[in-house]
Amino acid sequence: MANHLSILVTGGAGYIGSVLIGELLKEGCKVTCIDNLMYGQNSLIQYVSNSNFEFIFGDVRNEELMKRVIPGHNFIIPLAAIVGAPASDFKPSDAITINRDAIVLIDKLRDENQKIICPITNSGYGTKSGEVFCTEESLLEPITLYGRTKVEAEKALLNSQKPAVTLRLATVFGVSPRMRTDLLVNDFVLQAVTNNSIVLFEKDFKRNFVHIRDVASAFLYCIKNFERMIINGKNQAYNFGLDSANMSKLELAKKIKEHIPEFEIYESVHGKDPDKRNYIVSNEKMRRAGFEAKISIDEGIKELIKVYGMILKNNPLENI
Repeated sequence: MANHLSILVTGGAGYIGSVLIGELLKEGCKVTCIDNLMYGQNSLIQYVSNSNFEFIFGDVRNEELMKRVIPGHNFIIPLAAIVGAPASDFKPSDAITINRDAIVLIDKLRDENQKIICPITNSGYGTKSGEVFCTEESLLEPITLYGRTKVEAEKALLNSQKPAVTLRLATVFGVSPRMRTDLLVNDFVLQAVTNNSIVLFEKDFKRNFVHIRDVASAFLYCIKNFERMIINGKNQAYNFGLDSANMSKLELAKKIKEHIPEFEIYESVHGKDPDKRNYIVSNEKMRRAGFEAKISIDEGIKELIKVYGMILKNNPLENI
């Protein structure tokens, strides 16, 4: 049972954290969130009445602050990050110091009984063929600063003498109180709803996807089953995505068109997508550990259509 556990979530006011914290509180966990609210978000307001929730305004790079915050927690879930290649390229110093260095700092400051469950992007697989499944043993070849910082953070945790599990997350989709529209599924549905059209560059590039609620459930599963996630005393990395959602951009666009028939898909052979990732992922190791993603792309698309309809009803597009 998780109801006696104390969990520290860094970056908990973000896209994933805003959903995950709610699930942790439902389980009866005591949750402390530290976040610098860099986007001015109010995504955690619904949790302030819960006596098990504590919020600390602060920066995870502040060593003195982290020395005070880290002790006493059973688990640490470091979500604080500059997420995605464009954001990392725009703020490279922040990407390095938050995505990598802050993880190393947490690992240094925690004691040997404090467990880490850390999300790592599966974009570290880089530019594979899109035909051969990437496993946790596949060579990591990140092609962006974002991918490199996350891969380096993971390496530090996997080599740590203290217990850690990393989740190499597929591209996340779905609705959150801290909504993101730059993620591929979320973006494509937004374009379908607002423009009724999309132009695809490098349409056959593939990647794996996973629903945000499945991600939150995966963290809970790891908390409850942490000991079985560590194999032969060694920290472990796990791919985590939806098996049925290893899809190309064109396949994703056609799936959205099933829900929005007027959505027009145009293919361009001239333009280049700055994101060159092209891979499919095996989630077999996580399934063998006892958990798998279940929420379909179709369910996510339906949710996104609803939420965009609500947001766009009374607000201009730039407010999303």
